Amino acid sequence: MSKDSVATLLIWLSALLVTAVFLCLLIDIMRQGLAGLSWSYLIEAPQNTGRSGGIGSIIVSTGLILLVAMATSAPLGLGTAILLTEFMPQKSVFAAFVERSLEVLAGIPSIVFGLFGNAFFCIYLGLGFSILSGGLTLACMVLPILISTATQGLRALPNDYRLSTTALGMTRSAALLHLLLPAATPALVAGLMLGIGRAGAETAALIFTSGYVDRMPDSLMDSGRALSIHIYDLSMNVAGGDANANAAALVLITLLFIINSVSTSLANHWMHRKIIRL
Repeated sequence: MSKDSVATLLIWLSALLVTAVFLCLLIDIMRQGLAGLSWSYLIEAPQNTGRSGGIGSIIVSTGLILLVAMATSAPLGLGTAILLTEFMPQKSVFAAFVERSLEVLAGIPSIVFGLFGNAFFCIYLGLGFSILSGGLTLACMVLPILISTATQGLRALPNDYRLSTTALGMTRSAALLHLLLPAATPALVAGLMLGIGRAGAETAALIFTSGYVDRMPDSLMDSGRALSIHIYDLSMNVAGGDANANAAALVLITLLFIINSVSTSLANHWMHRKIIRL
């Protein structure tokens, strides 16, 4: 067998192994979670500490936490990426310092973000255990992902784009709005998708910031339990809560799958439009 054949075989085996792991996980969760899944389970509030009832308030809390996280981190991440790629030399000291800081931030365990969020947002800023504290903590966590993907997407654009806009007399802001950002949209959407995926599956950081309360939140300043925390609590702290934990896990995976599918479809759609225009 030639070296190319061996390499091809190893690549196929790697891809099949990754797919098999995902399918095994999905089948196991579906086998245990489908029995407890129903429309009433999705809209009713938890009862008896989650052993019965549904996850209506949990889904609302999760959505609000993600909304705060992405509404805060997306503009910050995009602005930082634009600064690093369009307004600053890549080899400048400040750019190198920012990129090294992002690398360190990306490697920090989520529980450390949780402790920081508890000390800074909950105690120092007086936000307490709230959806706002949890969302802002998640925003700090996903910033490295958003900035890195947006930076790589903008740097991957041909430099001819920038030269042509300069030759046409366009300002930098006009070039960004009308050419560079639309051209980098697939990368920006991919970063947003990864950020939502990580924020949606996060548990440790939210235990210390958004709290455990499973009632319907009245505002962003109210405490709220995310789906990941609900699954953790039912599995570890509530006797007889495994069935509802598996159903909640299936809901979480389904939501992440829908978000990923919609984001990928939008990215492909925008990429197709860009190719047609070119």
